[in-house]
Amino acid sequence: MSPVDYPLPLSSQLQPLLKSLRKARGLTQAQLAQRLGVVQSRVADIERNPGAISVGQLLQLLALLDAQLVVRDIPPPPAVPATLPGEVSAGTPRGQW
Repeated sequence: MSPVDYPLPLSSQLQPLLKSLRKARGLTQAQLAQRLGVVQSRVADIERNPGAISVGQLLQLLALLDAQLVVRDIPPPPAVPATLPGEVSAGTPRGQW
């Protein structure tokens, strides 16, 4: 099976993704907690508010879920010209090109 990317432009989108990954691996919160060395309520807290953990803890959690964090450099969109072909710019009097 080829890897699937899940772009997350908003940190709030991490919440359902973590829960989904855990369930896709057939793990309960208690089982994941045991692997992480924490109590089940801590996993529930993490799934409810992923921003409450450090990046290092997030990487460890993702590794246990056979997932990884990917940072992708996205080039900026091409610049849009101030005046499109066929349009008159704001500084050009009407009737003149």
